[in-house]
Amino acid sequence: MAIEIGKIRNVGVVGHGGVGKTSLVEAMLFAAGAVTRLGKVDDGSTTTDFDPDEIRRKISINTSVAYLDWKGHHINLVDTPGYGDFIADARAGLRVVEAAIVVVDAVAGVQVQTEKVWKFATEYDLPRVVVVNRLDRERADFFRTFESLGKRLKGRLVALHLPVGEEAGFKGFVDLVKMKAVTFAGGKPTEGEIPADLADRAKEYREKLVEAAAETDDDLLAKYLEEGSLGEAEMLKALRAGISQGKLMPVLCAAASKSIGVHALLDLIVAELPSPADRAEIAGTDLKAKQEATRPADAKAPVTALVFKTLSDPHIGKLSLFRVMTGTLRADSTLFNPAHSARERMGHVSWLQGKTQKNVEALGPGEIGVAQKLKETQTGDTLTEEAQPFALPKITFPEAAISFAIQPKTRGDEDKISNALARISEEDPTVHYHFDPETKQLLVSGVGSLHVEMVVERMKRKYNVEVNLLPPRGQYGDTWLRVEPMQRGGGFEFVDDIFGGAVPRNFIPSVEKGVRDCMKKGILAGYPVVDMKVTLYDGSYHDVDSSDMAFQIAASMGLQKVFMDARPILLEPIMNVEITTPADHAGDVIGDLNSRRGRIVGMEPAGETAAVRAVVPMSEMLTYESSLRSMTGGRGGYSMEFSHYEEVPSSLADKVIKEAKAEREKAEKH
Repeated sequence: MAIEIGKIRNVGVVGHGGVGKTSLVEAMLFAAGAVTRLGKVDDGSTTTDFDPDEIRRKISINTSVAYLDWKGHHINLVDTPGYGDFIADARAGLRVVEAAIVVVDAVAGVQVQTEKVWKFATEYDLPRVVVVNRLDRERADFFRTFESLGKRLKGRLVALHLPVGEEAGFKGFVDLVKMKAVTFAGGKPTEGEIPADLADRAKEYREKLVEAAAETDDDLLAKYLEEGSLGEAEMLKALRAGISQGKLMPVLCAAASKSIGVHALLDLIVAELPSPADRAEIAGTDLKAKQEATRPADAKAPVTALVFKTLSDPHIGKLSLFRVMTGTLRADSTLFNPAHSARERMGHVSWLQGKTQKNVEALGPGEIGVAQKLKETQTGDTLTEEAQPFALPKITFPEAAISFAIQPKTRGDEDKISNALARISEEDPTVHYHFDPETKQLLVSGVGSLHVEMVVERMKRKYNVEVNLLPPRGQYGDTWLRVEPMQRGGGFEFVDDIFGGAVPRNFIPSVEKGVRDCMKKGILAGYPVVDMKVTLYDGSYHDVDSSDMAFQIAASMGLQKVFMDARPILLEPIMNVEITTPADHAGDVIGDLNSRRGRIVGMEPAGETAAVRAVVPMSEMLTYESSLRSMTGGRGGYSMEFSHYEEVPSSLADKVIKEAKAEREKAEKH
């Protein structure tokens, strides 16, 4: 039987990488009796980090799901990655929940990805709970962290807890609602009186809490201002409404590794956070009527489900994680995927406890489950009833920002590479690959260098194919142009005066196209150029790096710089880069970008952080992620996108051409 919708809580656990999200999920599962052993990230035994790459690196790479029952409620926990290269999974995970737990490290405070996931939650209009974790660590400071939350995150943040003890002596918290101290021994909570040294501070923060609750309602605020206080029942009612509606963001204390704060968090999830029944009707497109429409989150409505994650199990095969939005999805039913006009037989449907599946007969609205071996369905697709088709908005993913050429270590593995990349890109929509006919290379693209490295590791581990990563080849084209004026109204004439194959015949049309495009865009002030004769009388090419595009660009540049002596031109992609860094590291970041041949185009301070914008050759960004992490203590983040092509400095161009020649000669020998 499907679970009653009002008893379901779907919660995304998000935050910067390495703040203890997975440990917090594990502690909640253990506290609720959903697991019998408290797993640890360091020994690879947690429920939600089960992928071999996650276990080896001790970080979350994929979004995973676990569930528990607490005080008559069924809680689905969506554990998400926090490192920049994998943060897109967090955005997809938040699409299928009603609230977010934002985990913040008590030492580092708000970090780059904290701000990013906060924006994701804002985009989806999700209520949020902030958990200040790792309060038992050296240099942990709840009050400093609370201050950074207020400065860097938008929203009305209000403390529900104050810590009892510091660093290694952290042993519990003051509950500002009950005005009691809750301390822990052996992971079990005990309620008592507030320690005397915390009494004044607890009173101060309790008053702030009451004031914040009053501010959620105009009539209540007027009463509070007039009388100076609120009744206990009024305050609790306002507090619950404020949290569930996202008007207040409560801040809690925790040390997940010691199970401190976990019980209070579970109580809050059940009592204060919304259920799927509290959602407005589900918006999408009625495919029969071909217009926007809504459906109620009701068990008797037509089935609508959203696939938010695809995994590959070595024994079972393809797994599609989905959230039922409307209707009741039954095992062995057949649904329709409108994105691919395909029928999909659901077979077994199950709950997921990390990698362990528990078969169920049906899943109702609000439930999260998994189906096996769906043939056509991909991440972001809707599953619906063919007789009443309905499409949910697609999940959007960031564009790939960095590319590497990929080369098999063993000859004849090209087909295996293509198959492996196809399977991996099914699991991860931010992975892209294509064959570049210009450079004759297979390129794989990802969000960052660590992301691409993980792709290579998966290819070896899952598909038994080993590859080398290489920087993408540049583009080489050399054109010698003579420009002459024509009579007024003479238009344009292009003359091919090449002898001896200095420019191969197949590239001559590319030269003309480059000249025409340049004339159309203008040279001096952006206006079209007319009445001109251009003669291509000499040039050169490179066996490996020449292409149609290279000669188009070379002709355009040659026309603009006709006064320059003609010489070989190797072009490289230039990226627009934006870096978010703690303000006190901005100087180091700028210096490093300058050393990478970057040009700084702007810097904007934003409180304790700064946004640095620059244009940098892509070849200089291939190893940037680890350098930025080192410079900023893991608190920096960046994004980049392609801007344009520029000529490579001659010293570097010579090196690239020599390396390409040596590579070609080596290949010819084999």
